[in-house]
Amino acid sequence: MIKVFGHKSPDTDSTGSPIIWAWYLSEVKGIPATPCLLGEPNTEAAFMLTRWELQKPQIIADVGAGDSVILVDTNNPAELPPSINDASIVGIIDHHMLVGGLKTRSPIDVTMRPLACTATILHDLMGDEVAKAPRAIKGAMLSCILSDTLEFRSPTTTAHDREVAEALAADLGLSIPDLAAELFAAKSDVSAFSDAELLRMDSKEYTIDGTELRISVLETTAPKVVLDRKAGLMAAMPAVAAEDGAEHVMLFVIDILREEATLLVPDDVVRRIAEASFGCTVTGDTVVLPGIMSRKKQIIPALKV
Repeated sequence: MIKVFGHKSPDTDSTGSPIIWAWYLSEVKGIPATPCLLGEPNTEAAFMLTRWELQKPQIIADVGAGDSVILVDTNNPAELPPSINDASIVGIIDHHMLVGGLKTRSPIDVTMRPLACTATILHDLMGDEVAKAPRAIKGAMLSCILSDTLEFRSPTTTAHDREVAEALAADLGLSIPDLAAELFAAKSDVSAFSDAELLRMDSKEYTIDGTELRISVLETTAPKVVLDRKAGLMAAMPAVAAEDGAEHVMLFVIDILREEATLLVPDDVVRRIAEASFGCTVTGDTVVLPGIMSRKKQIIPALKV
């Protein structure tokens, strides 16, 4: 049985894509596969599961030497189980930059494409066999694409992502704006989470100029709800960094509707990074970065320590 999973702190794409690909392998290709998660799905991903009546995949903490795995939506060892290189990696399907550090026992299939969403790649790999997919699988695909593109607002969006989403919506008889509004409302409801949980909700680890950083983003249509908690969030950052082996946590609150990011600036180190990376002047404990929407395309490539 092949285990299919994405990155830690699973978002909608990293929750939906394992379900989609495991269904395709099992039901179309006759290859036994099961989706897994590396943690609880975020609020939007949980809504997607409920909206399409999909079972939440098993949550796993690690893999072993006897496991065969396919990685979707990541190729970064820092986002994967600690024993990932002990397992047999048989495939990678991703839309992020190549990080390096994974080891395989033999040549494998790797598909990495500059698209906004892994689910778009899965759609393409299935080809005409997408027509065999049940409504829930198509709905998960559409939800993943709308989430990762922020309803086509993100600069990572390609014409092909939009084309696939529009075809899926037409097939399902759904309004893209209506589904996106439901997804974003779920994404924006963070009331049940502690400050530390918010910092880890959509967070990835990166080494920038030799410095270990945890780069967190919160995409929301209600940024004030998050920013009203900035004192608690900034107070929680040192402990989260220490527990996760990072030197600093940087939190970008993405305003989906205004298409801008607000970076929390808890100390002089983050202030220097912000000014060096984004050409801004920081005068308080936050700075607004107009047009910044994508961690992958705009934040990570710009960071300088």
